Amino acid sequence: MVEQRKEIFEYFDPNKAPGEGILIGATRVPTYQYQGAQLVETIKIEPVYATDANSFKMFENFEPNYRKSLAQKLKSAGYYKGPITGKATRDLRDAYLNAQSELGDENKQRLTAFGKESQVDLDNIETFLTRQSRGDGDGKPKIRKDIRISNETEARTLINAVLQDALGRGATKEELEKYTSALQKAQQASPTVTTYDRSGDVQTATVTPGINSEQFLIQEIAGTDEAKANKVFGYYDAFKNALGVR
Repeated sequence: MVEQRKEIFEYFDPNKAPGEGILIGATRVPTYQYQGAQLVETIKIEPVYATDANSFKMFENFEPNYRKSLAQKLKSAGYYKGPITGKATRDLRDAYLNAQSELGDENKQRLTAFGKESQVDLDNIETFLTRQSRGDGDGKPKIRKDIRISNETEARTLINAVLQDALGRGATKEELEKYTSALQKAQQASPTVTTYDRSGDVQTATVTPGINSEQFLIQEIAGTDEAKANKVFGYYDAFKNALGVR
């Protein structure tokens, strides 16, 4: 029987921040391991810090198209009043550095107010500017898409674990290649979508989760002849019913 996976977070120590570092976001690094019969995903939250020096360099190295997109976001959020351009102008750079400094203050205040659990909700420059946006007059919701694709090691660990639970064996070389490719394509096609909408002074964020990797692999494996012979397909139907999936 395949156990439904639960998530556990491993948090970073904000007291170990570099002296001049600005907390501009955090990344998630997933690992998979068994605790008894249950497959547990431990997600390590790793902080992303910046300094004035490397922020300056980062801005100068942005692709022009991204810098142009950033200029629009900075303008909508009230940090920038100049033309929308992909050029690395001084006014645009100063607006970016100012916004990034305020982003760092916001993240620091969030950690102080809500503790380590708030690390999963830290802003990066994109989400921060979206939340600060005053609107561009079109009245349309703002949408953010986050795509998380498992690397080869993560994918193979999960594939082996699901096959071991479902069929009592590890994956073959061919299965690892097949399911890794299928999983990564599915993850690419199914991002987590956050839609930000504003009504007066109230902004609402609606999150639509992306693909459940374990559920996807169960579905893929349940359709094989071997799984059907071992009645895994029947278990998958029960699994779907338990999750409310039809």
